[in-house]
Amino acid sequence: MARIEYLKDQLARAERLAKAILDQHAAERLQAFAAECRTELQVLTRRVAA
Repeated sequence: MARIEYLKDQLARAERLAKAILDQHAAERLQAFAAECRTELQVLTRRVAA
């Protein structure tokens, strides 16, 4: 469960930062990281639910 909470936190932070910064390249990298966190979070929550 700790990993799930960590991923939720990182996902929220990355999305907030991506919206707040002006550097387009950095924003894209943050959005990509958020997408990776979201994917891993979906996998983990499916395992916990099963």
